[in-house]
Amino acid sequence: MISSEQRAVRFDLMLKLANLKVCFIAGTLGQGGAERQLYYIVRALWQSGARLRVLSLTRGEFWEKKIQELGIPVTWVGQQSSKLLRLTRIVAALREQAPDIIQSQHFYTNLYAVAAARALGLREVGAIRCDGTSEVRDHGVVAGYLSLRTPRVMAVNSRAAIQNAIMLGAVAERLCLLPNVVDTDHFKFVTRRQGEAIRLIAVGRLVEQKKLDLFLKMLARLRQRSRVAIKATIVGDGELRPQLELQARELGLLPDVVEFRGIVRDMTAVYREADILVLTSGWEGTPNVVLEAMATGLTVVARRIGGVPEIIKHGETGFLTDSEDEDAIADLMLKLVSDSDLRMKVGNSAAKYVSANYSPRQLSSYLTDIYAGVLS
Repeated sequence: MISSEQRAVRFDLMLKLANLKVCFIAGTLGQGGAERQLYYIVRALWQSGARLRVLSLTRGEFWEKKIQELGIPVTWVGQQSSKLLRLTRIVAALREQAPDIIQSQHFYTNLYAVAAARALGLREVGAIRCDGTSEVRDHGVVAGYLSLRTPRVMAVNSRAAIQNAIMLGAVAERLCLLPNVVDTDHFKFVTRRQGEAIRLIAVGRLVEQKKLDLFLKMLARLRQRSRVAIKATIVGDGELRPQLELQARELGLLPDVVEFRGIVRDMTAVYREADILVLTSGWEGTPNVVLEAMATGLTVVARRIGGVPEIIKHGETGFLTDSEDEDAIADLMLKLVSDSDLRMKVGNSAAKYVSANYSPRQLSSYLTDIYAGVLS
């Protein structure tokens, strides 16, 4: 609930957004979901006339050039591995050009934003980019607790993560929804042609979280049971690639059924050639890949985790499964691969839903509410 004071600040912000100075602290500008969302956020603020800069712990990565092309300066502050020395550089950079708001883009940069804000008498916004629970767990009891509890305001990308954060002790009034968005001008709806084979895709880092071993086991079961030819593409790279390739070979999926394509910079062509996106992750926040696929009219099958049920309405804009059993997921997939009309109907609904609810044009309103909260 927004107070009368926050409404007044919000109205003032809407009038003066062109004068608002926001500095983002990013842990990385690589080709990941949180980094893509940072680009969407700064672009929306830039279009509103805000004065922006980004401090990054890494340099020379994919989104750095894209952000700089907007005329937004990116400063490298990660020269040393020492967190204290990094904080010293961040404080020095902020002291030279003090912003109105310091905003962390990653959970693990929250404490940099908090410490710098306290040192300089500024206001900060923290971030929860996944489901909250996994982030606190991965950062350890002390660092995870402080990263969750100390920011004055937290931007959280799903309602499920907000509820998890509250259960972990975060103050509800400090948590603000900042949903992920998708560039619907770039990821456009396309009508799919019926081919000889149905192509499934799985997209993500090849790490434990994504559970692509489950995808491969499901694919093997589905191929055995389906009268329709099945092909699959795995997009992404990571430490588990050799293990997953070995598993695919043992299941008889390599080289004829599944392709490991590696990292793809622009996914539009991949989505266009596919029929179904499958998400088998163990935990997520609001996956960018799901939004992008839905925007192109692709049918999505995903596990009921994190913020995914906030995007997918089962049977209407996609399909959800509660199971981690490959046979149960294959049962659902078997129906979809055999029914092109159903895939087309659900894909159309998905594209319309994403365009209406998750386009970048909605970011300014969400950000205005967040900034009104932190400045009041």
